[in-house]
Amino acid sequence: MTLEVGVLGYRFMGKAHANAMARLPMFFPDAPEIERSVLVGRDESALSDAAERLGFDSISTEWRDVVDDVDVFYNLGPNHVHREPSVAALEAGTPVFCEKPLAPTLEAADVMAETAREAGDDVPAGCAFNYRFVPAIRYAKGLLEAGELGEIRHVRGRYLQDWLVDPEAPWSWRNDEEMAGSGALGDLGSHTVDLLRFLVGSDDLSGGIERVSGHLQTFVDERPVEDGSETRPVTVDDAYTAQLEFENGAVGSLEGTRVAAGHKNDHTIEIHGTEGSLKFSLERLNELEVLREGDRGYETILVTDEDDPYVDHWWPPGHVLGWEHTFVHENYEFLSAVESGDEFEPNFEDGLAAQQVLDAIERSDERGEWVSLE
Repeated sequence: MTLEVGVLGYRFMGKAHANAMARLPMFFPDAPEIERSVLVGRDESALSDAAERLGFDSISTEWRDVVDDVDVFYNLGPNHVHREPSVAALEAGTPVFCEKPLAPTLEAADVMAETAREAGDDVPAGCAFNYRFVPAIRYAKGLLEAGELGEIRHVRGRYLQDWLVDPEAPWSWRNDEEMAGSGALGDLGSHTVDLLRFLVGSDDLSGGIERVSGHLQTFVDERPVEDGSETRPVTVDDAYTAQLEFENGAVGSLEGTRVAAGHKNDHTIEIHGTEGSLKFSLERLNELEVLREGDRGYETILVTDEDDPYVDHWWPPGHVLGWEHTFVHENYEFLSAVESGDEFEPNFEDGLAAQQVLDAIERSDERGEWVSLE
């Protein structure tokens, strides 16, 4: 059976996922056969050019004509476009893969997750937290599940970028609350929250997080449009910080910003336990730093051996992987789940869970106090 795939969106994430789909037959021969059937967008001319470059058979400027006419629907549009097409596809019984954050608001994410529940387990609904599919992260997950770090006491997560350092950097939909929901918090913080839930969280929706204290800050209140003819207000945060308290007594800290000079894509996770610690940086994504009880310092493990997660599909040991490969891994897992009718994680429940934490951080900032997760 060949799965016909429809994709909404052809820019940053559209390219990333189309590239991943193109690589599947060569490196993951047991992956389902797929056809990049239709590419969806608003600008017909740009859409035609993108479809030719990305390998799609046809185009459509109306997602409503697509969601119940394909076997799989990818929603890679801006945050404010996530809810309506995804809900319509799930109601039609079409599996959905939606970019993160799941939605701009907790209310919208809740509707999407409820629709996914009603669609049933045989209609996978995936949320694109691609960093779960880094081999080093999977390796770290194995260490934690084996209890090699002991009882977890402290976690840290930071995600630093610099693309908005310049106050003259152009305005985009990511600077608008109505379209994006939040700024660095949703764009970057959703990744960090999901990774911590994946690595150390409990099975409940909160991931073991009991309460949060958060602060959001906007440094540049307006930015010029692309042609410089006018400026538009910035209605989201440029940076956020947060403290976490877990049900088991562990504590954590989070931070994210798009105005950290010199940091291009610096996503770093640290986990400290009673018997050891580990550190991961996306900018060195083939490496995991691990300290075990009795060690005098961290050991750097190059996670590129053929028995490491996913590595046997790629190159000989030591030939490193990159950011784009995380999309290949998640597409492989999601499309395989669609073909088999199995569950896929991270799913819409995971997307909702991350949104719940983000919402609590926003409410804490508004109130100036700790906020408990419901």
